[in-house]
Amino acid sequence: QVQLVESGGGLVQAGGSLRLSCAASGRTFSGYNMAWFRQAPGNEREFVAAIKWTGDSTSYADSVKGRFTISRDNAKNTLYLQMNSLKPEDTAVYYCAAGSMSTSYKTYYTWGQGTQVTVSS
Repeated sequence: QVQLVESGGGLVQAGGSLRLSCAASGRTFSGYNMAWFRQAPGNEREFVAAIKWTGDSTSYADSVKGRFTISRDNAKNTLYLQMNSLKPEDTAVYYCAAGSMSTSYKTYYTWGQGTQVTVSS
């Protein structure tokens, strides 16, 4: 089983940018489809973006399309989420996950501990 550790969260003003990283260890990272989810207080965990194990197919939630970019470096066992033009409604704990490329969090079986992103207006 792969282990996942997120980093890169923080406080940023609206319109700013952040890049999240998810370092993987354990079993071969390159064999896993990966995704980013987020969860704000009182809300269900929400799909953000996913990427195929090959890196040649991605999908995004409508709310982040055109602003966020998911990528991976299999040589470095790392998943990324570049977040631009951030909005206050992007404030949440962001999680990386290994599993399917579905938008449902129930189809992912390995999760990181999360990293907080706060966007001030």
